[in-house]
Amino acid sequence: MLGNLNGWHLLIVLAVILLLFGAAKLPALAKSMGQSARVFRSEMKEMKRDDEAATPEVPRATESGTASSVTPEKRPSSDTSA
Repeated sequence: MLGNLNGWHLLIVLAVILLLFGAAKLPALAKSMGQSARVFRSEMKEMKRDDEAATPEVPRATESGTASSVTPEKRPSSDTSA
């Protein structure tokens, strides 16, 4: 979708932004955009760290293909006779 944009398109977009916001407000706008991007990146890193901490470590499989430290789950038997 945005792959067809070239240098002239970018120049026109920048000119429209300059006309809308004015030269005096552009530095403040750029600063707030930079701060927003910084906060977004830090939050994304925090979420990745939380996901890594919450994910349990999967035991490595041995050469025979079975995990050495994994025990089978104990399920109640489906036998209903008492």
